[in-house]
Amino acid sequence: MAQSPGELATLAKRPVRILIVDDNEDLSKGLRLLLRAHDYATVAAADAVSAISQAKNENPDLILLDLGLPAGDGFKVMERLNNVDSLASIPVIVLSARDVQSSKEQSLRAGAKAFFQKPADNKELLASIKQVLKESSHAAG
Repeated sequence: MAQSPGELATLAKRPVRILIVDDNEDLSKGLRLLLRAHDYATVAAADAVSAISQAKNENPDLILLDLGLPAGDGFKVMERLNNVDSLASIPVIVLSARDVQSSKEQSLRAGAKAFFQKPADNKELLASIKQVLKESSHAAG
């Protein structure tokens, strides 16, 4: 079914959608407020199972992913994302309180585009999000 020019324009202007996956409710809320203040749309998940479900349902442009999650850690989430064709191209930025040395290296090997130790510097995180989205749109286009 063909879409009208108005529908196409609406689709083209869809705000960038970011899925926040973190079981810490306060941190998740803070990230949602920060991102919305910079005109990003947000959705949230609090565990590994709902992260995959939300990614399938919402088709986010980027995922901010904690490593320490109920029902499977962030590495398991990245593995599952990479095994689903429609989700494999979604860029992931990891935010974690785990040991930087081993977690950063393992996250990047698993496909994350960036790694931030919690609590992340908001300006650095926003700059990284912008850069990763820019790189991702070039790869898609």
